[in-house]
Order: sequence, then structure tokens, then C-alpha cells
Amino acid sequence: MKVKNIAEFLEEKFIGDGETEILRVASLETANTGEISFIEKSELNEAAQNTHADCLIVPENFSGELPCSFIKVTNPKLSFAKVAEKLHAPNERVGVHKTAVVASTAKIRADVFIGAFVTIGEHSSVAEGSQIYDGVKIGDNVTIGKRSIVRPNCVIYENVSIGSDVVLHAGVVIGADGFGYVRDAEKYVKFPQIGTVVIEDEVEIGANSCIDRGALGETRVGKGTKIDNLVQIAHNVQIGRRVVIASQTGISGSTVIEADCVIGGQVGMGDHARVKSGAIIGSQAGVLPGKIVRAGVWWGTPVQPLDEYKRQNAHVKGLERLKEEVKILKKQIAALMDKT
Repeated sequence: MKVKNIAEFLEEKFIGDGETEILRVASLETANTGEISFIEKSELNEAAQNTHADCLIVPENFSGELPCSFIKVTNPKLSFAKVAEKLHAPNERVGVHKTAVVASTAKIRADVFIGAFVTIGEHSSVAEGSQIYDGVKIGDNVTIGKRSIVRPNCVIYENVSIGSDVVLHAGVVIGADGFGYVRDAEKYVKFPQIGTVVIEDEVEIGANSCIDRGALGETRVGKGTKIDNLVQIAHNVQIGRRVVIASQTGISGSTVIEADCVIGGQVGMGDHARVKSGAIIGSQAGVLPGKIVRAGVWWGTPVQPLDEYKRQNAHVKGLERLKEEVKILKKQIAALMDKT
């Protein structure tokens, strides 16, 4: 894209040579000819002044000069990400590899890509523009929407629904049985795990994450939600729209996370918890079963409002000093006792 085309795409104006051809994005420190980068602050730093990039995206209040073309925007990082999506769009491949095994009742659009050793079960469907990469296993009665990407070695169990513009990274498992058992004397009897999973549009799920099917109902991930690598989501969990969940988080059964929440890494959630819209839960926090977490910033185990967590943490750090003070007081009391 030329600089003028990028500015038009962002609905902003450019300063400099609009005919310069941009091939890819890069960091400010490494950007070179044919590349575009960004700066977040209006104050020029050394890297920006000495950049070899052909174009920079800068804040709208930027008033300096640069050795290259630049585009003023409200949110440089967001605009840079949008440009990156355009310049680095996934390769659109079409065709079915000769080693793929597709059931005769499956409905596969002609403009999709099916890689090597893919298997697609009975009555499943893959909509136009989707790409299914090598080694993916898709069960019976699975639906995959438009332009979705399923990376190598993912497993999608039967009766699962995947929306449009979804990205599943390598090793994702959708629809495995939930962890539910009933004790019967000397053994455990498995509770039925015959529900489904619904992944709505524009969801991205990181490598080796697992989303279990509902026991009798459904597990659902809302539109626009982004899930990191190595995340476990148990049966009957309901996740709202635009939720962000970082790596190694575990969410127990029947928990509800409402829209626009942020969940840090290694958070553990007990069953039947509810996280209200707008809540932010810090890394390694622990949410007890049935807990209601309201809007705001939360941290610690058991999870608590951030200010309370900070106060308790300050008290803990002061224990050593308190211990020394108690020792001194004990000595003083003992000395007074000796005098009497």
C-alpha cells in the first residue's frame, strides 16, 4: 500500500510523500525502507528522529518534523494494528489436499482450504473462505463459519458450532468432555457430558487451550473474545463479548464472565462464580466458588479489591518489623518484672 492509501484507509491525512510504497510493519528501532512504524507520544525520541522507516503513525497533537512521511491519528497503536492486519493478512489458500478425509455428507464450500491429513466428519460444514490446516480433526455435525482459520492439529469434537472470522491456534481442543463425576461408594460415575460448545464470531483462541462441552447444556464464548495459550474453560461456562483471558487461567464449571472483562494470567476460578461486566482480575488471583466479582480492579487469593489487597500486602511486609518490636517489648517487660 502507498502512504496515501494507508492514510485513506485510516481516514486521516498524511504529511510527506504519499506515493511511497509500504510493504510491511516493523518496530520503531528496526524499521527500514518500505516499512511503517508508530510512536505513541508526541515528544520526539532519538529512535523517531533517526528512523529509517518510510512512514510513521504519530499522535494527532504531534508538531515536530520527521525524516519520513507520517500520518496523524487519535490512537497510534490501534491504527498501527489495523494497518498490520491489512499488510500481513493470512495467505488465502484454496483446495483440498489429497490426503484429507472428508465425509460424503459434509458440506465444504469450493473456496476453502483443507490441508494434509485433515478429517471432517458426517454432516459437518465449512463455510466460504475458511482455512483448515494440516492434521485437524473435525467431528460429526460441526459447523464452521466464514473466513475462520483452524491451525494445525486442532481437535473439534462432534456437535460444536464455530462462528465466522474465528482463529483457533495449533493444538486447541473444542468440545472435550467436562470434568464431572458423581461418587458411588468405591468409585466415581461420570455425569453426562452431552452438551455442546458455541464459539461466536471474531473469537481468537491461543495454542493448546481447551474448551469443554456443556454437561447437558452449552459452553459459550462470546463475540470478539480473545483467549491466550494454555487456558482451560470447563463445562457450561458462559463468557461474554470482548473478554480478554491471559495464559494459564483455569475457569471451573458453570462460571459466568460477563462482557468486557479482563482476566490476567494464571487466574483460578471456582465453579459457579460470576464476574460482572467491567471487572479486571490481576494475575494469579483466586476466585472462590460462587463468588461475585463486581466491576473494578481485583487481585489476590481470595480475590479482593485492589486497594484492600495493597493494604493487606503492606501489613504482611511489616510483620518482620513488628516481630522485632515485640522482641524488644518482651525484653523491656522482662526487665521491669526483674526490678519488681
